[in-house]
Amino acid sequence: MADFINLAQLMARDALQREESCGSHFREEHQTPDGEAQRNDDNFAVVLVWEYRGEGQVPQLHQEDLAFENMQLTQRSYK
Repeated sequence: MADFINLAQLMARDALQREESCGSHFREEHQTPDGEAQRNDDNFAVVLVWEYRGEGQVPQLHQEDLAFENMQLTQRSYK
């Protein structure tokens, strides 16, 4: 059970760090006028990896840019 709690805390930390709405990370302050998720591809088209630093320590964020050669990023609509 502790593993699930640790994972949930890490997912919450990641969601709060992202200044966008993407996937399951929907934030009311980052939505289109129609209420759709508003991505921030300029700053978050990256791989984010959190490194475990030990019990009671804050995880360290590592980031690697993504390069899209065969597709173009677009805003998703669920309507």
